[in-house]
Amino acid sequence: MARLLAVVEKETELVRLGKLDEAGSLQPEKAKLVSVYMRGMTYVRDQTISLGNLAPVAVERLKRQHQEFQPVLRINLAVLATAREVADGLLRKVAEGAGSARKPLTYGPGGQGPRTSELADGIAVNRAL
Repeated sequence: MARLLAVVEKETELVRLGKLDEAGSLQPEKAKLVSVYMRGMTYVRDQTISLGNLAPVAVERLKRQHQEFQPVLRINLAVLATAREVADGLLRKVAEGAGSARKPLTYGPGGQGPRTSELADGIAVNRAL
């Protein structure tokens, strides 16, 4: 659980700093650790009574760690959602900008007839941003 917590915190930090490539490189390890975490939590849920009787101190420690992990995970999910919204907004604006040059100007005093269909211009992406 400690390793998963460290990876999630690192991913959150990298996304906040705009280092999306570095954050993306953490994804395979994060996916593996989440899988292990979920299997462990399912096992604990299924064996709650037995574990509580055999190792009550360890169960309390696990509960405490799980409670500490939840806010960190909520922050991580919020940061990722914000980054996704920003990216979607940028793509939407670029698409609108590229499409607006193609709209026919047929209404209004200075209206023109629709132009023939043209191929879309290329779009350059600066990956350093």
